[in-house]
Amino acid sequence: MILYVRFPLSSEPLLADLLSLLGEFTPVVEAVPPDAALADLRGAVRYFGRGTAELAAVLRVRALARYGVECAIGAGPVPLIARMAAREAPPGTTLVVDDPELFLRDKPVAALHGVGPATARALCGYGLDSIDRVAAAPLAVLQRILGARTGRDVWERAQGIDRSAVTPNAAARSLAAERRFDRDELDPDRHRRALLSLTGELGARLRTEAGGQVCRALTLTVRYADRSTTTRTRTLPEPTAHSTALTATAYALYDALALQRARVRALSLRAEGLTPAANAAHQLSLDPADDKVRRLEAVADRARARFGEGVIGPGTLAA
Repeated sequence: MILYVRFPLSSEPLLADLLSLLGEFTPVVEAVPPDAALADLRGAVRYFGRGTAELAAVLRVRALARYGVECAIGAGPVPLIARMAAREAPPGTTLVVDDPELFLRDKPVAALHGVGPATARALCGYGLDSIDRVAAAPLAVLQRILGARTGRDVWERAQGIDRSAVTPNAAARSLAAERRFDRDELDPDRHRRALLSLTGELGARLRTEAGGQVCRALTLTVRYADRSTTTRTRTLPEPTAHSTALTATAYALYDALALQRARVRALSLRAEGLTPAANAAHQLSLDPADDKVRRLEAVADRARARFGEGVIGPGTLAA
């Protein structure tokens, strides 16, 4: 069985420790930043002589006792099913799927891992609005609607087929920050203010921690009122720690989601692919405004280092 272990976003600083905890059960552990991990338990089941549900229960108890982290665990024969099961499992529980066909039956096509809103709309336009209808459709029909490669991928996933394997790795070098709302937030302006605050924090940390770093990509995670999440990643035009560039990319990620009246509980941004700033190339700009903003950033960083984090920031956040 494959486990997909989902941790609270707030436990991101403990991800390396939580991966080590999984390593006590199996060496085949794959980090899935920012808040999850995959583990292949097939060898562990034979070694410990315990079932998947029993091992998952021990894992949850140890994570709670050692780190105060309440995790949700999904288990299935392939990573695809384990991911989907973990999405449905409430925190502090385990959902084990022994029959993928029964588990997938009658679920909306948008619930299939890897199917985004655009793909779901295209399929629903042809009446393929549930996973079992997609599975029953001829492969050629899916390929005609979605293209050869995407059509085959979606058709195989609807059958419960996942050819990927758990690849052992360490947590990627990254920085993350999160903003939780006091209540489920509908206002896009408040969402964008939270993103502005996040990019300001990440930019300052990148420029001041570990001698100065830059990131190659940003990942936005939106957590909704029903505990479901949407995650999108975008590569930056060039490695940077410039808050303005991070903000532009974060806004682009948010706008691409086209959220309409979505009840958002939390927003998380993750700066990925960190490298030392001294090793990064920067394309020179002839725009004096860009040079001015960068000088202001340096002044703001020195002010925060001397007087504290909240001493200076964008006027939008002070309104």
